[in-house]
Amino acid sequence: MTPPAAPPRYRLTVAALSLGQVLCWAALYYAFTAFVLPMQRELGWSSQLLMGAYTTGLAVSAALSFAVGAAIDRGHGRAVMALGPLLGALGVALWAMASSMAGLYAAWVVLGAAMAMTLYEPAFTIVTRLYPARFREAVTAITLVGGFASTLCYPSVALLQGAFGWRAALGVIALVLVATALLHAWVLAGASIMPTRPAATAPAPDATLREAFGSRAFWALTTTFTAYTFVAGAMWAHMAPALAAKGLDEHDALKVLVCIGPAQVAGRLVFVLLGHRFALRRLGLVTLMGMPIGCVLFALGEGLVALLLFALLFGMANGVATLVRGGLLPDYFGRAALGRIGGAMSGVAQLARAAAPIAAAALLLLLPGYPELVLVAAAVAFVGWVAFALAGRPARDAHR
Repeated sequence: MTPPAAPPRYRLTVAALSLGQVLCWAALYYAFTAFVLPMQRELGWSSQLLMGAYTTGLAVSAALSFAVGAAIDRGHGRAVMALGPLLGALGVALWAMASSMAGLYAAWVVLGAAMAMTLYEPAFTIVTRLYPARFREAVTAITLVGGFASTLCYPSVALLQGAFGWRAALGVIALVLVATALLHAWVLAGASIMPTRPAATAPAPDATLREAFGSRAFWALTTTFTAYTFVAGAMWAHMAPALAAKGLDEHDALKVLVCIGPAQVAGRLVFVLLGHRFALRRLGLVTLMGMPIGCVLFALGEGLVALLLFALLFGMANGVATLVRGGLLPDYFGRAALGRIGGAMSGVAQLARAAAPIAAAALLLLLPGYPELVLVAAAVAFVGWVAFALAGRPARDAHR
């Protein structure tokens, strides 16, 4: 029997996948907002119809997350990570050529498939398979670098649009995604991305998919990540009008918005500094509380200082939630079915992200205003935190 291929070099692989995450998040997730106004000016389409295309992409991504995880479980991680950006390039090219609403929505169906195959979850599963002894370091590095995607995206897109126009700017983005596909294919060449056999002294055997679905931990963690994803999606979609309703002018509102991105990175850095001293679950219990507390500050606080503190707490909790998901799932469920288990959790959370802006808008029709809406968001986030506490300590990390 031919022995499995040795894993590729750790630093090179993590660096390449981290770069790929920055480029894919910037191109597939963040860039859409920057193209709304140019598309409206040329095509005359309403923002609601444009947002519907984006929401369609998020829904497709959610629907395909489980299938993508299953493909990685079967050893097709390299193909997933290479084909995902290629699909993204195709979707962006279709977007650039769109002259009808049907064409735009078709492009975002393709882009939704690309998101499912590229954004965080597949990369987390692959590094967990390749480097079982160092997967937390790898997940941390990938999320730290990925946190700069929005910082990279907006000025880059602005420069491209100013130089070439919005359609040609999308063409450049498609080429970047092709290069990302080649990078992924190259760095994962020859790697055996199959689940590692647990050691005989492992605290608990790897869970099957059925066993995971039957566990309290699975549903508690799914509730946590769905709640936090929903709140983040709702807050991002309504942040500008909510800040205006608090009486902030555009200059002060920009200060609050700009603080959220660095706060996400800061939250992840806290894990880098403290992760070797404290269990990941304990750190999660502390830092994830930042989201409900931050939302209460937003709803009830007055003045710029309170809102900047909200940005710090909200950003840190939002950044940490991704890291906690990637770092803790192997402790709870092992690696044998990690792609499918993580994909199922991610799919539910992504459906919540897709529904969040519309659900929040509907709630506004029933509530007096944005302060009350944000208090509802705080309650949802608190339910997520309680669910995280109820998940209990993972059997594979009982010593921590």
